[in-house]
Amino acid sequence: MRGIQRLFHNHQSNPRDMDQPLRIVIAKPGLDGHDRGAKVVARALRDAGHEVIYTGLRRTPEQIIETVRDEDAVLLGLSSLSGAHGHLFPRICETLREHNMGDVIVFGGGIIPEDDWPPLFEAGVRALFGPGTTSEEMVEFIATAVKRDDAGVGHGAGWHWNPSA
Repeated sequence: MRGIQRLFHNHQSNPRDMDQPLRIVIAKPGLDGHDRGAKVVARALRDAGHEVIYTGLRRTPEQIIETVRDEDAVLLGLSSLSGAHGHLFPRICETLREHNMGDVIVFGGGIIPEDDWPPLFEAGVRALFGPGTTSEEMVEFIATAVKRDDAGVGHGAGWHWNPSA
């Protein structure tokens, strides 16, 4: 068993039960050297009761995938302020699928123009958060995503977070 199924099996709980803390990796792929936002997100999710692993700066997609695997994370949050999201986010989603980790739920944040969102959603990113996003919205996304059977990166381009829906 992997990811969400294993986590909740080990706790003898239901994956739709948000009473158990989720393991979430927050990562900074590429050469982006700005991590204040990623640290704020990590703190907010930790304050919401989740186990958060922050990878630090300048991680390769392979290093991020290894961390997700080694930490048995259910969710992966990617942060980009450098403009490399269009290349790095899809590559990370593809690599997760190649490593049979399609149940991992991927979300992203940073300075990402709305015109860039559709290809990221098609790659398997399930939510994108920009400046001004509240921690409550991220927590609501997580609660919604873990209840869905089609939120993992391996489930194609179907569902993605729409807070107004």
